[in-house]
Parts: sequence; C-alpha cells; structure tokens
Amino acid sequence: MDNGVSIYCDESSHLENDKSKVMGLGALTCPTVQRKIVFKRIREFKVKHGLPTNFEIKWTKVSNSKIDFYLDLINYFFDTEYLGFRSVIINKSELDHELNGSNHDDFYYKMNFLLLKQLLEPTNQYRIYLDKKDTNGRKKIAKLHNFLCNNQFDYKQEIVTRVQEVVSDQIELVQLCDLLLGAVCYVNRGLTSSEGKIAIVKKIQERSDYSLVKNTFPSEKKMNTLIWVSNKKNITDGE
Repeated sequence: MDNGVSIYCDESSHLENDKSKVMGLGALTCPTVQRKIVFKRIREFKVKHGLPTNFEIKWTKVSNSKIDFYLDLINYFFDTEYLGFRSVIINKSELDHELNGSNHDDFYYKMNFLLLKQLLEPTNQYRIYLDKKDTNGRKKIAKLHNFLCNNQFDYKQEIVTRVQEVVSDQIELVQLCDLLLGAVCYVNRGLTSSEGKIAIVKKIQERSDYSLVKNTFPSEKKMNTLIWVSNKKNITDGE
C-alpha cells in the first residue's frame, strides 16, 4: 500500500476539570511503508543513549539527564522528510458545553475530528491510531471514523480504512507524538520550570521557525498548529 499513511494520535490534559487550562491534541503522520524504519531508528537512539529499547518516550519524563536523547529525537523528526505533525490547542477556560448543547466527552471527539480532517487527502489510504482514553471509547471511535469518512465522501471506508485505540507504551510513534505535543502545550501554558523541556521547545521553534503559540497555514505539513477559539471561526494564518 504505497499510498498508505498511518496517523498516530495523543492528547494532553483532555479531562474537563484537571489542573491545566490548556488541552492539546496531536497527530503524527508517517507513510505506512516507512513506519518500521522509524520504529527501528528510534530504538537505535535509545541504545545510543544507554536506554532500554522498551523505554517509554514521554513528555512528563523529560529531564536534563536525558536531554541529548530527546534532542536527537526532535532533530530526527525534522530531518525525516516524510514525518509530519499537527496539533490543536484549546483553552478550556473558554469552554461552555451547556451553551453549545454538548458535553466534554463529545467535545473531545469533535476536536479529534478537527485535528484529523485537515490531514486527509482522497488519493491516500489512512490508518488512524488513538491513544486509549478509557474503557468506553469504542463507540466514540466508530462515530469518529464515520464522521471522517463522510467528510471525504468515503462511504465505503476506502480512504479512512481504520480508526482504532492503542496502548501508547507499546508504539514509539504515539510516544513521539506525545513528546511533540507536550512541547507545544508547555509553551502555550506559559511554563518555564524545566530546563530540559525549555531546551526541547527552543529546538522545535528553531527547526520549525514557528513560535508554537500562533496558527500556522493550513497547508503546513511539518509542524502544523491550530489554536482553537471558542464560538468564533478558526482562521489559520501564517506568522
């Protein structure tokens, strides 16, 4: 399947009443035929830095002692032409589900639809993997799959062939998505307490030439960002 694309998704602070006011959703795209090469390369970076091959890459684990490992991953992402990343950032203080006749769980999947629909092209076939959110996600995943297909007039599900939940600690590309999304959320939360995390944010800003706190053009493939605005039209314009 030469036109196959795998999309690996993750979220940050998606719960309505957690301590963070900023919610983030991220999607990492990789040609399906290249995914095993990426998995192998990431594991080689782990070995290079003296880490076990099953070490879980996670934003919350970023520390000064492993900063060279994480910076290698960031550089690898930017040096690998066929990898791309998109994020949607939401200020939860602006949410009013009652006004919109919805609830936070439905909103979460609507935002995933907003995240993913921008990535789909009718000439490709997509497999979408979402980090498992809870034990009740199967029906919501099926609904999201239908919405994505209907938006592409893909009634036989030949474009979006699969949408499924996965366990992130078993899939390095979900973990890499977690790392990139963590950096975007960190700067949008205005946090500065970790030298290691600041170094990663600065590296991404340097390599992408984006601040990560403003919208990018919709056509941006490598580091695409949308800052969601409540009850307003989301207009994406360049920096």
